[in-house]
Amino acid sequence: MSQTLLINNTAKYFEWKTYFGNITRRRIYIKKLPEITLLFWIMKICATTLGETGGDLFSMTFNIGYSISSVIFITLFFITVIAQLLSKKYIPVLYWAVIVSTSTAGTTMSDFIDRTLGLGYALGSGILIFILITILSLWRWDEKSLSVTKIKSFKGELYYWTAILFSNTLGTAFGDFLSDNSGLGFAGGALLIGGLLALIVIAVYFTKISRIFLFWTAFVLTRPFGATFGDLLTKSHEKGGLDFGTIGSSLILFFILTLLIIYATVKNNRESLQ
Repeated sequence: MSQTLLINNTAKYFEWKTYFGNITRRRIYIKKLPEITLLFWIMKICATTLGETGGDLFSMTFNIGYSISSVIFITLFFITVIAQLLSKKYIPVLYWAVIVSTSTAGTTMSDFIDRTLGLGYALGSGILIFILITILSLWRWDEKSLSVTKIKSFKGELYYWTAILFSNTLGTAFGDFLSDNSGLGFAGGALLIGGLLALIVIAVYFTKISRIFLFWTAFVLTRPFGATFGDLLTKSHEKGGLDFGTIGSSLILFFILTLLIIYATVKNNRESLQ
């Protein structure tokens, strides 16, 4: 009996050729995405918050301006996502670099839809919800799966990162809508998002609601939650913040995220050796 290993970008195929000439093929997925654990959500909030404070750092503190900052962030997104797509395994530092870049690029896209095009937060959020549902529907129809831990193909990963980008964009628009247009204000919007995230946690443990639906809902909501946390870090004491400023906040978040990435890398390397 002979055995052959074939690699097709995101999945490995093992083939066994029997004495009778028949070929048995079994697909073994290559791990390119992290497990969805508490650590994942902590890193997600930290990464999106860093994207928020980092965006403000470039556009306002460094006074680079909205247009140039947008070019920088979108370029960074394309560089990181292409590197991720070309990688053959899960690399924590690369994966989370893409998440940070989708946060900043998503903010730019949201501002363009809501402000530059003048569509407003409510209509902009509605359009982004439609786009996200369309992406997920096409992904499910084309790949027969919406797995967020295993990917079947290069095309599946393209769907994944496109959904991630528009999820962060929707999260930005929805957060702006809650704080500016809903009448809830900054604190009210933060309490609502926190409450919704708590309900999602309860639903995971005590209901049979689709885990895919709960994942993408939580992914969208952690974006404005991260923005709220970013405001807490950057705003002055008079406005109820910790007054670290955009530079101090970005450095703190970068340090925390770096430590978490190092931990995730060590953990991933140990698991790969087992």
